[in-house]
Parts: sequence; structure tokens; C-alpha cells
Amino acid sequence: MAGDGVSGREMKIRFGSDRVDAFTDSAFKGNPAAVCLLEEEREEEWLQAVAREFNLSETCYLTRITESETHPDSPNGTLTPRFHLRWFTPGAEVKLSGHATLAASHALFTSGLINSNTIEFLTLSGVLTAKRVPEDNKLLDTTEFQNGEAHECFSIELDFPAIALTESNSAEVSSISIALNGASIIDLKRTTTEDDLVVVLPSEKIVADLQPQFDEIQKCPGRGVITTGVAPPGSGFDFYGHFFCPKLGIPEVI
Repeated sequence: MAGDGVSGREMKIRFGSDRVDAFTDSAFKGNPAAVCLLEEEREEEWLQAVAREFNLSETCYLTRITESETHPDSPNGTLTPRFHLRWFTPGAEVKLSGHATLAASHALFTSGLINSNTIEFLTLSGVLTAKRVPEDNKLLDTTEFQNGEAHECFSIELDFPAIALTESNSAEVSSISIALNGASIIDLKRTTTEDDLVVVLPSEKIVADLQPQFDEIQKCPGRGVITTGVAPPGSGFDFYGHFFCPKLGIPEVI
């Protein structure tokens, strides 16, 4: 429950919230996001104010849609739960956030609010799907968090839209390399949606160890800088990536 400090009204706004660390199986690691479950849609000013209060790279808001659709993969023809999903940085609303969608999915799958292995999110980027995939014969020990109970491990698969890339100005390579502390750049592209720079680096280690100069990134063209590198063989991953966007008040999103 929170006071409506934005408009000065005396009414109280009731909502549930949680902080979820994405991309990790250990506490206090990974990439955190605030997940808020609202009883009804709220005005943008209020949503932005709450995101500033959480002061995480992303705060996401879920509002349940009463009309659900039958999903072909759902057992016994059960209805697929549908939610409106919006993402806010401390400075602005964004059209898409991977780790915050993962956090929202995990919060719903573990909340007991839904009885489905599939969730659909209606977003500014279209309909996104999250699928819960149990991992056979594995239990997650959550002794310090949930009264010593063991819970089934599962993965979450996200179905996201592909974003087209276009060529970038080769003259920008030098300034971007400076912003990335002299990192060697293999390729440089731009996204066609949010005008982010996509910088391909020689290896995943360089991506992981990168210490960029955020004041220089502020001077780079476009909204933000996405760095990526091919994962090593046998790692179980295709690539590594970091997203730097100080212009939106989020220096780094892993």
C-alpha cells in the first residue's frame, strides 16, 4: 500500500511488490528488478514516481487482464493468464526490458496466483510469452527464504520480437572505442527501433570485464550502447551482453 503522493490526494493505492534478481541462482547477485502487481491501471506520473523510489534499473508493473485466451500448449485446455506489463527506469518508460520481464515471470510463477506454465504479456512491444520449463529431478533448496522447504527448479523461456539492425557510421567507431576504454570493435550496428548502438567485441571475457567511461557514453549518438561477444564453446550460451544507457538514468543493465 502506498500514498498517492504524486497528486496530493489522501487516498491509498494498494499494490504488491517484490524485488527479483534475474540471471542468477544465488541471493544478492544477478540483475535486480522491482515487480509490482497492481489491482488496476495507474497513471504514468504515479508509475514513474514509484520507479524513482525503487531506484533500480527497471521497475515493472503487472495488471491482470480478466479475459484470457486458451493456449494450445496448456494442459486440459486451461486458459493462459494475460497481464498488461510496463517497464520504467528511474527516468523514463521503456518499450522492452528482458531481465525485468524475466523477473515478472518468475514472480508470477512462484506466487501461486496462476495455474499455468505459460503467461502472455501485453506490452508496448506487442504480445510477449513466458513459458515455465521444469527441470527434471531437481529441487531448489530455499532453506533461508521459505521455511526450509524444497521447491522444484525450473527455467523460463521468453519469446521476444526480433529487432532489425542497420549499418552505423564507421566514423563513430573511434569515439565508441574510447567510451569503452579502448576496446577493439569487430562490428558496429544500430537498432532500428530505439536507435541503440550494437557493438560486437572480440570475446565474452572482454564484454564481462568491460569498464566503460559513462561520461563518454553520454556523448555517443543514439540512446544507449549494447555490447556483445560470442560465448566460448561448451559454456551453454550463445553470447554475452551488457547494455549501457546513462541517458535513461541506468548506467548499466546486465
